[in-house]
Amino acid sequence: MAVPEHTVPAENAGRDAPAAAPTRALEAIGAGAYVVDEQGRIIAVNAHAEDLLARSVGDLLGHDAHDLLHGDAHGQPLPRTRCRMRQAFHAGRIAQMENDHFLRGDGSVLPISWMIAPYDIGGPENGTLVVFEALARPREAGSRPEEAAAGPELERLALLAETTTRLTSTLDVEEALRRLVALVIPRLADWAIIDLITERDEVWRKAVVHAEGDTLVYHEELQGPMPPIPEESPMPLSRALRGVASTLAGPETYRREPDSGIAVEQRGLFDATGIRSAAIAPIRSAREVLGALTLGRAKHPGDFAPADLPLIEDITRRAGLALDNARLYQRQRKVAETMQNHLLPQMPRVPGLEMTVRYLPAPDASQVGGDWYDAFPLSDGSTALAIGDVVGHDLEAAAGMAQVRNMLRAYAWSRTEPPSRIVERLDEAIRHITDVTMATMILARMEEAEGGGWKLSWSNAGHPPPLLISHDGLADYLTDGHGILLGVQAGRRPDATTLLPPGSTLVLYTDGLVEELGHTLDDGLQRLRRHAASLAHRPLASFTDQLLRRVRPAGNDDDVALLALRTPARR
Repeated sequence: MAVPEHTVPAENAGRDAPAAAPTRALEAIGAGAYVVDEQGRIIAVNAHAEDLLARSVGDLLGHDAHDLLHGDAHGQPLPRTRCRMRQAFHAGRIAQMENDHFLRGDGSVLPISWMIAPYDIGGPENGTLVVFEALARPREAGSRPEEAAAGPELERLALLAETTTRLTSTLDVEEALRRLVALVIPRLADWAIIDLITERDEVWRKAVVHAEGDTLVYHEELQGPMPPIPEESPMPLSRALRGVASTLAGPETYRREPDSGIAVEQRGLFDATGIRSAAIAPIRSAREVLGALTLGRAKHPGDFAPADLPLIEDITRRAGLALDNARLYQRQRKVAETMQNHLLPQMPRVPGLEMTVRYLPAPDASQVGGDWYDAFPLSDGSTALAIGDVVGHDLEAAAGMAQVRNMLRAYAWSRTEPPSRIVERLDEAIRHITDVTMATMILARMEEAEGGGWKLSWSNAGHPPPLLISHDGLADYLTDGHGILLGVQAGRRPDATTLLPPGSTLVLYTDGLVEELGHTLDDGLQRLRRHAASLAHRPLASFTDQLLRRVRPAGNDDDVALLALRTPARR
């Protein structure tokens, strides 16, 4: 049960909400920079831009950038039809201009050079990044060389800004590597090679990629495990993998007698790719060396020079931070998944009944949550069934789920009482001896009925109702026995009882199966009823898998627990 931690008021949604993530990346740019949305409104700005424009963040955010800033050399507003930046903005292309003007907040005119490029703002819309620098005077023929160099410098800053935002917006290692490759080729080289050091201190060549026009071709035959890192080798890749330094290299570098297995692999790489000039830089995190990036030029014009290394080092530094964060996240997910597997119980064997369970974690959480199921024998020979949802889908919710489940087992085993009395005791206890604030659950009791068949008794504490499907495909929700959720207030709770027809299927589930953004709960319940009825003839395992595949909403950001039970058919 996911509860939002913060909601942006509607009147601020166009300003404050989008700005936070891009602004952090912009502050790393050593020039004025701002980001506009698809309508041309400013949604993020760095401090350097505030100083150059003599305008505060409040004066900039939410305003149309053209109307606010663009002017001619005399300080007059610039018609939109004459604005080269606006034309490039609408075309969605990279562009630059070395002699233009912005209007400052104090009424003066600021001569600038600028560059714009598409920018990922982490949502369904695309943004545009504007990077600009102030000129000492407007650009004229015969201007100083350092002014002419403003364009390449802006390109460098724009690439670093794009690297930061692209790599930090994913927590998947493989996706981060793909994005890194797409950032550097064919812009800087026509070959990119990434070697990573695994958590077992082994080297693995993760990517060998060649740019053929706008297409990136992965050469899997050149990827795979690498020899160990030599401790003393002076060769460029060996030094980079030890975190020593970035270096230039070429085929001649590895023509000499190889001093290690890595040197042999590098010589084979140069031979196979035709790279004539390469730059090799370590990929570091704040804690350790993660690997190395090799950029190679075969057909790309020009050879790498020492002046290219600082840019490549800046890129690998950002890549190292992103990869380290992704690795830490994946490590956490693995730990959380192991924890979840240990928390969710094995189902008991009940003679005469089929039972199956499924748990699907929230895709964007830490692979663990507050949704749970349970089934266990009771002291009088009947069987308890339970499904529940503790608010949240994080480790804290999982810990609360474990507390609730264990307390429920203890109460249900020790007292032969109707489900409602057990839920009442549990509700009273969790409010005093756990950190659980709110939870929903169903506690049911399955027992053989007099004269044959099976009887179900249950009490519902604010949870979506069980669904009962007959062998003939008639599906009905069991809406009786419904009370308020746990943690709100103590009080008497209702019970309900029904006989389960032969060959019928009972489905207990959590709200992640039926809740979908932009749709009502009734829509989700109707979707579940319709698909469950159509699958009634399937074997129980197939029924359960198909039900999850068909009913769980696309893009669901909540976890799902499901318990399905089937009674024997009439003989």
